[in-house]
Amino acid sequence: MVGFLIAFAVLQVASLVVFIFFARRRPQLDLGPVIARLEATERLHERLERGLRDDFGRQRTEAALASQQARLEMRDQLAAIRSTVDEQLQGTLERRLGESFSLVSERLEQVHKGLGEMRTLAAGVGDLKKVLTNVKIRGTWGEVQLGNLLEQILTPAQYAQNVCTKGEGGERVEYAVKLPGRDALGSDHVWLPIDAKFPQEDYLRLVEATDQGDVAAMDLASKHLEARVRQCARDIADKYVAPPATTDFAIMFLPTEGLYAEVIRRPGLAESIQRDLRVAVAGPTTLAALLNSLQMGFRTFAIQKRSSEVWAVLGEAKTEFRRYADVLDRIKNKLQDATNAVDRASVRTRAIERKLRDVEDGPAEVAGEAEAPPVYGPA
Repeated sequence: MVGFLIAFAVLQVASLVVFIFFARRRPQLDLGPVIARLEATERLHERLERGLRDDFGRQRTEAALASQQARLEMRDQLAAIRSTVDEQLQGTLERRLGESFSLVSERLEQVHKGLGEMRTLAAGVGDLKKVLTNVKIRGTWGEVQLGNLLEQILTPAQYAQNVCTKGEGGERVEYAVKLPGRDALGSDHVWLPIDAKFPQEDYLRLVEATDQGDVAAMDLASKHLEARVRQCARDIADKYVAPPATTDFAIMFLPTEGLYAEVIRRPGLAESIQRDLRVAVAGPTTLAALLNSLQMGFRTFAIQKRSSEVWAVLGEAKTEFRRYADVLDRIKNKLQDATNAVDRASVRTRAIERKLRDVEDGPAEVAGEAEAPPVYGPA
C-alpha cells in the first residue's frame, strides 16, 4: 500500500512539472488550477508522509512485538532444551556415578579381601618363621624337601632312608643313593650319602646386615656363615663317608636357593670344602640336575648289564628258529605228499566218472540200434 501511494505521488509531481514547463512556454495560460493542484498534491504528500510515519510506527511496533514474542518463544524453547539437557545430564551423571560407586565398592571389597589374605599370609609366614626357629623342626623340613626331590626323580629301589654307612651302631645318614658297583665286602652296590643342612641363623644375620648396609656386621656374619658351613661339611664327612661301603665323597644339601647362592658366592668356600673335606655343596636345582644325571647313568648301566642276557636270548631264539625251520620243512613235505595224494585221487575220480557215464549211456545206445532200419549199401 505504501509503495502504491509513493508511486502515485511521484506521478502527480511529474505531471505538475510537465504542466509548469508547458505553462512557462505559454505565459497567457491561467496558473490558478495549477496552484490548486499543487496545494492538493502537497496535502496528499502530507497525508502520505503521515501515513508513512504511521505505517513505519506500526511496523516498528509490530516488529518490536514480534521480536519480543520471538524472544519469549526462544526463551521458552531454550528453557525446554535446558530442562531436557539437564534431565539427560542428571540421568547420565547418576548412572555414571552409580557405576563408579559400584566399581569402587567392588575394588574396595577386593582390596579388603586381599588385605585379609595378606594378613593370613603374614600369619602363615610368622608361623613358618616360628617353625624354622626350632633347629630340630628346621632340620626335619630340609629332610622332607630332600626326600621329595629323591622321590620325584629316582625309583624307590635306587635310594634308601636312614642308612648306616659305617656298620651297625654308627651314625645314620638321612638319605643315600644306591650306586651300582661291588665293594670289598661283596655288596653289589655303593652308597652315596646325602645330608640336609640349614644354618638359617647365620644366613639371616648376613641378610639383615646387607639390608642395613652395615659393612662390619656383614663381614662378621659372613665369617660366621662360612665357619658354620665348614662345620656342617666336616660333620657329614666324619659321620657318613666310609669307603668302600660308600663313595669317597658325600653331598651336603642346602634347602633354599638363597642360602646355596650365598655359599657359592663366598670365594673358594665350596671348592675348599670339596677338596679338603670331600663334601659337595648342592641346592635344590643343583641336586635335581645331579639326580637326573644319576638316573641316566642307572639306565645306561642297566642296559649294559642286560646286554649279555639279550645276546643269550638272541642265541636261544636263533636255535629255536632253526628248529622251527626244520619243522616247517617237514610240514612242507607232508603237505606236498598230501597234495600228490589228492591229485592221484582226483585222477581216479575222473576215471570212475567216465566209467559211470559209459554205464549210463550203454542201454540207450543198444535200444537205438534195435529200432533203426537196416542199411543197404555203403554207408
